[in-house]
Amino acid sequence: DRPGILAALTKILVDGNVEVVDVEQATLQDFLGLSFLLDMSRARASKDSVLKELLYKATQLNLHLDFRLFSEGDIRERLHRNLFVLTYFSIEVKTKVLAELSRILDEENVNIELITNLTGHHAHCVELTINTSSVKNLSRLKERVLSAAHELDVDLALQTAEAHRKSKRLIVFDMDSTLIDMELIDEMAKQANAVKEVSRITEKAMRGEMDFEDALRQRVALLKGLTISDLEGVSRGLRLSEGVEELVAVLKKLGYKLAVVSGGFQQFANHLKDRLGFHYAFGNQLEIRGKSLTGGIKGEVIDAAQKAKLLNWIADQEGILLDQTVAIGDGANDALMLGQAGLGIAYNAREALNRVATGNIAHSRIKNILYILGVTESDIDKLISLP
Repeated sequence: DRPGILAALTKILVDGNVEVVDVEQATLQDFLGLSFLLDMSRARASKDSVLKELLYKATQLNLHLDFRLFSEGDIRERLHRNLFVLTYFSIEVKTKVLAELSRILDEENVNIELITNLTGHHAHCVELTINTSSVKNLSRLKERVLSAAHELDVDLALQTAEAHRKSKRLIVFDMDSTLIDMELIDEMAKQANAVKEVSRITEKAMRGEMDFEDALRQRVALLKGLTISDLEGVSRGLRLSEGVEELVAVLKKLGYKLAVVSGGFQQFANHLKDRLGFHYAFGNQLEIRGKSLTGGIKGEVIDAAQKAKLLNWIADQEGILLDQTVAIGDGANDALMLGQAGLGIAYNAREALNRVATGNIAHSRIKNILYILGVTESDIDKLISLP
């Protein structure tokens, strides 16, 4: 690779009245890969004459040049590819991950068309553009790559390669065990000396074995008598998930709208909204008389269906298409919200949620959402350094 190669080759194309239909270039260290798709239908001379000139110039430049003739049918097939983008992030097992994922893609008859490294010279985060036109079962492909990601302990997302992939504008977070590294109802249960009873109901609800609303009402009933002062104490002890502050700082500088939609409680969602500078916050309203909890809930409960409705409502308020939304959660009550979003990310989630998600991120790696959104490591460093 060196300056002047493109100029020399395109001069021949201009002189020969040959149009460039498509062009791609990749450079690794000092090696150049340059491809043209050419339309020679209006060439001044014959195809052979133009190709001879290109081959002669390549020899002068010490390049290896090859060519292939495409029919109109070949071109139509190229234009109607079913492209997806598979993004993965790994720290320890980079080569093993690439080997395992490429094996699965091969077995599912997927062709890899482009590979991009998003993290400089260290291939921690890699983006593969894949052609699935010959795949018989896309659901099986998704299930296999997400299962492999879980087994290899890597973060991964599979998205359609459409315009909206890099034009996401709204991100909606679940709160407990997603935006924060704790379950607030458990913290409240400690204050009410009801830890065992609350934990037992929580586990059943997260596994989808119990109706969310019933589980919530039963747990809140056990918190009767807690005071506003107790709630304020819990708010002061909120522990953000690792990487959240950096993630939010970058997203805000990129102009995203941010929301927390929780099956937890409004008081804590409001606290996080103010602390992180979110645009929206929704949670369940605890009923308070005087300065104490009654053990009841005011208004409509925010369950799985309501979370999905709120995602739609926020997107509508902001004039944002659902394809441009991202939803992130960890429990069974996040499934409908993740399914509604253009990109649904299961964060440190149980297997049931992984089945409906298009992305999977492990505990303490929430910042990797940025890579899934197509933000490179150098982009992140530049954005963080901005005042």
